[in-house]
Amino acid sequence: MESLSDTKWDVVISGTGLQQSLLALALSRSGKNVLHVDPNDYYGGHEAALSLQEADEWAEKHQSAFGEGVFAAAQVNKEGEGLSFSRAYSLALAPQLIHARSELLSQLVLSKAFRQIEFLAVGSFYIYKPGSESMPPPSLSRIPSTREDVFANTAIPARAKRSLMKFLKFVLEYDSEPHTELWQPRASEPLVRFLESEFKLDLDLRSYVVTLTLSLDEKISVEAGLAAINRHLTSMGVFGAGFAAVYPKWGGLSEVAQVGCRAGAVGGAVYMLGIGISAVQNAGDEDELAVTLANGVAIRSKALVQGSSNPAGESRTVSRLTAVVNLNLSSMFESTVEGAPTPCVAVVAFPAGSITTSDGTSSGSPTYALVHSSDTGECPAGQCTVYLSTTSSPRSKDLLDAALSSLLTAASRAQEPPKHLYRLHYEQRGGTGSFTVDNKTGTFAFPPPGLAFDDSVLSSVREAWNMVMTRDSVDGDEEYMNFEDREGAADDDDVF
Repeated sequence: MESLSDTKWDVVISGTGLQQSLLALALSRSGKNVLHVDPNDYYGGHEAALSLQEADEWAEKHQSAFGEGVFAAAQVNKEGEGLSFSRAYSLALAPQLIHARSELLSQLVLSKAFRQIEFLAVGSFYIYKPGSESMPPPSLSRIPSTREDVFANTAIPARAKRSLMKFLKFVLEYDSEPHTELWQPRASEPLVRFLESEFKLDLDLRSYVVTLTLSLDEKISVEAGLAAINRHLTSMGVFGAGFAAVYPKWGGLSEVAQVGCRAGAVGGAVYMLGIGISAVQNAGDEDELAVTLANGVAIRSKALVQGSSNPAGESRTVSRLTAVVNLNLSSMFESTVEGAPTPCVAVVAFPAGSITTSDGTSSGSPTYALVHSSDTGECPAGQCTVYLSTTSSPRSKDLLDAALSSLLTAASRAQEPPKHLYRLHYEQRGGTGSFTVDNKTGTFAFPPPGLAFDDSVLSSVREAWNMVMTRDSVDGDEEYMNFEDREGAADDDDVF
């Protein structure tokens, strides 16, 4: 077997984040010599899922508030007893839902990689409604997102139902004539203003609709908002009754990344965890790069693909809180449609202004909570994992803590909020996930920090694949992520 230095590498991939791992999947049948390295001791990069011990070590590494990477200001708090052993947990750093109409799912099916992933149903979307002295206690109101839901909802007045039905019908065909004539002149305006003026939706219904966008920006535009809601509605029922999105078991996108890496390894790629890259330079007059690994080994490669270490251009920072709670919150994971699978994820939206800290500070941006049952494999039975996100601000950490307490009080209907066992606070800088090429080196920008997977990052993976593959391939569109089954694989496996 040739040593690393003696091998003529076609590409070195640095980092096992989602985009690099999907690139490894795309190259797994190409016959290319691929060396895939990662300075971390675990797979997944920015989308990794960590055990408790790994999360503690990760937080210590990213505790600085002034780091230049994706993550910063990490802090762990443990309260009381009740945590299980470290490996009983798999905490996702960047949990994202995958809509049924996502191109990512199509690529996983075409590449046959879906057989190695167990997808779980994402269930109901809720709005948090705070209580007051003259109002009922805090509660969670389920959002109707289909015509059947609207008709069955007894809390929405008949006239408001007609307005909401009119909007749902409109958004299903928003990108065709004559609907485009209505919204395109106002494409950059805030969606809430459009909903009020064109469809006469009241405050509650506007909150319901905006929640379906999963946007942390209260002022999401008409164009972006309509596209997001259309994606949600058209995804409903694609893979089964009662749900529009799925979540990969055992840690979300981290599991997809590991599947991509396994495919790369089966295709002959060499993997090295705990080894990064210390230096890169042109290899003299040759059409190669001289790459020095962190262990001192020098290699030659025709190309290098890596992730960015600094935010490029404008970036958005999201404050996150991952909490493990000693409750199963089973009422949030009930099927609402006969024959639907039992959901393992529920979404809770806290509209701007609905959360207040102990000193009276109110939230200026929406906050979302992704509540995961133990069936996700991310925590033991009898517990739940809650992922909260909001736009970063000087008080966002306190606001996330307040949102967690409010959620647990409303969901458990307890007088005092139940105690959480583990909390991990951190900041995440987001980017576009775009791909740039400088000579023979390609770089992925920071990934988008949204709550739903953004298909735009897939075009960047395709660009990276084009960079590695020769331009002599005339059937690139047919070859990319479109594989025949390997010998012994079944043709009729179910996707979900």
